[in-house]
Amino acid sequence: MEIESFSPNLTTKIEAILYLKAQPTSLNELVLLTNHSTDEVQSALIELMSDYGYRDSALEILEAPNGYSLQLRSCYQSLLEHLIPAQLNSSTLKTLAAIALKSPILQSDLIMVRGSSAYQHVNELVEDGFIRKRRQEEGRSYWLEITDKFHQYFEINQLPQ
Repeated sequence: MEIESFSPNLTTKIEAILYLKAQPTSLNELVLLTNHSTDEVQSALIELMSDYGYRDSALEILEAPNGYSLQLRSCYQSLLEHLIPAQLNSSTLKTLAAIALKSPILQSDLIMVRGSSAYQHVNELVEDGFIRKRRQEEGRSYWLEITDKFHQYFEINQLPQ
């Protein structure tokens, strides 16, 4: 499984692999992907790590027990909270989909469809800004509706009626 391209140098090729894989990659896998010797790959990794060490970059190459990875420097981790929304598990995502399809929907109707675990999902979705709750004028339930953040995050202008 050799990677062919415009013939970049080994260091650049390893950088591209680490970027594209977006997860720790073992030395053996890098040897296979680049079709170079272990010594050559190790030398290129040292060069790449040194280059990132001296560069004024938000990224760094780290060696972990399961391999090498290209990642964001720890001093920039706080940006993740502001720029990348929380990851939703599949159950919460299904609850969000039910709300989006029927928006607005009464929370009591949602619970009938999704079960009592949807109460926790609703709390998470409100906290993450994907939906809003407003008290029903008559009755004890809440109206649930999607927010602009939902449209922006999922890049949906309008849902079909």
